[in-house]
Amino acid sequence: MSTRRGRALGLGAGVLVVAMAVVMAAAGPAGAVPPPPPNPSDSEIEAGREEARAKAARVGELTQRLVESEGRLQQLVNDVEWKLEQANKAMVDLAAAEAAATAALRDAEVARAEADAAGRTVEQARQRADQFVAASYQQGSTVGSLTAYFGSTSPEDLLARAQLLNAVSGSQLDAMDQMERARTDRANKDSAARKALEVARDRQAKAEEARRAADAAKAAAVRAMTEQREHTQRIESDRSEVERQLAQAQAEVAGLEGQRQRYQEWLAAKQREEEAARRAAEEAARRAQADSARRVAAAPPPRRPAGPGAPSRPPARNEASTGDVEAVIARALSQIGVPYSWGGGNAEGPTLGIRDGGVADSYGDYAKVGFDCSGLMVYAFAAAGVSLPKYSGYQYLAGDHVPLDQARRGDMLFWGPGGGQHVALYLGDGTMVEAPYSGSSVRVSPVRYNGIQPYAVRVL
Repeated sequence: MSTRRGRALGLGAGVLVVAMAVVMAAAGPAGAVPPPPPNPSDSEIEAGREEARAKAARVGELTQRLVESEGRLQQLVNDVEWKLEQANKAMVDLAAAEAAATAALRDAEVARAEADAAGRTVEQARQRADQFVAASYQQGSTVGSLTAYFGSTSPEDLLARAQLLNAVSGSQLDAMDQMERARTDRANKDSAARKALEVARDRQAKAEEARRAADAAKAAAVRAMTEQREHTQRIESDRSEVERQLAQAQAEVAGLEGQRQRYQEWLAAKQREEEAARRAAEEAARRAQADSARRVAAAPPPRRPAGPGAPSRPPARNEASTGDVEAVIARALSQIGVPYSWGGGNAEGPTLGIRDGGVADSYGDYAKVGFDCSGLMVYAFAAAGVSLPKYSGYQYLAGDHVPLDQARRGDMLFWGPGGGQHVALYLGDGTMVEAPYSGSSVRVSPVRYNGIQPYAVRVL
């Protein structure tokens, strides 16, 4: 618009033009506020919040059940380990009993051979006695009888018969004595043989029975542990599903609340727009009346301040490292999801597991690359330059003992006598990171207080 044309405008036209210019400047380059967004009702938002609260309560219930189930699972894992040791003991006892039985059988065979030899000795003694008796009859006399002296034809014959009878009598007595000793010796040898066999068979039977009982107890313990593990996994699956539903419900509530927030922002912007238009019209009229001869150039007003509903930018968070404790925790958390592997893990990272002859072997830990509980601690604390031994019982002695209720982020928590059963890294707020057991993986979980040691260990 030229200056000359502007001067030709009348008062009313000038007021109209100025008012329109001011209103357009106040509205900004996009023009008027757009149509209103959806505005959910209070009942819709409350219903969404109630559903989210119900899901959160269900998550809490399942979390408690999971903690209890995992505690029971840990007890069964310990029971299986005990039963496995008892089964190993029974196998050792059976091997010893079988060795003793073999020795007893050899002794019995020797005793039986000696008894047979004694029997032959008895038979030989009987034969010698019979020979002497027969010989005395052939001489025409009865051994030990005076009639043997009758009928001798000369003194020389009488002397010979006397000598013969003395010899027969002495030899017979010797033979009889030998036969009695041999009979007694045979009876003793037979008794020893029977006793040795009886003892050997009894010990072997008892050892075999103990081995069967130990194997049955071990199998029952493994079945119970497997069933409990499946039960725990079902609870964990249920909790994951409810957590997903909770996240969805929370997202829906957040969506409704976001719609309400956007509507309130729109309403505030609409009110500001109307107020700006009113003020602009008043100002235009005043200026037009004061200077109707001069063309009013509309200038954009200063930028409007953000409305009460506009979001504010949060202060920047200091991302600097908080020290060795956080480095240790970050290194442990970086392994979330890595498989549990009995005997696995060192300062460099996850390693191939080893065989344990029991539960870990049944899960194939020897073929998995991962961590066990102490291996995860070795890896985590290496971030702070700390070298821990690869055994939780020794790790329990690696730092200062702190009462459990004073544990802080970065302390180690222990279970079992002397801390030799399990170890985890405390994260604070009742949570910990751990490599729990065969068949699982590194995870963050609530602290289990069943069987926990009364002291945490602070290394840093």
